[in-house]
Amino acid sequence: MGTKLRATWAGNMKGQGRIEAESLASVIAIPHELGGTGQGTDPKALLVSSAATCYLMTLVAILQNRKLPVDGLTLESEASDPKEAGFTIGHQITVNLLPEATQEQVDAAGSALQQADKACFIGNLLKKADILISVEGSVSVAESAET
Repeated sequence: MGTKLRATWAGNMKGQGRIEAESLASVIAIPHELGGTGQGTDPKALLVSSAATCYLMTLVAILQNRKLPVDGLTLESEASDPKEAGFTIGHQITVNLLPEATQEQVDAAGSALQQADKACFIGNLLKKADILISVEGSVSVAESAET
């Protein structure tokens, strides 16, 4: 399965561009601190979002394959300053299970957090480029609506 992307740019470093793919459209710009306007997505944000969405979707697939009662997931990712040695991306994930979840299902969801990190294709490509990716997370069970 290949991916096609089209990128266009207008103007100089203070200009603006656009990227478009099958299910993606975004304005892009050079970050303000590098002499651009900063009024668009920059390459670092795209890299981190690629790693984050790959991890999240991999985790969703694992949780579904285990038939776990997932209510929702929240992922926050942060990258270090690429100018510093040892570029890192950290993922903080919260998995929320439905009220009927058993302790066994909570434990299974917890073990899936690291499995998704090991199985994420984009994350594995970045690790080959010596980018450190860390995953921390928690699993919670929603309270029953019954009183």
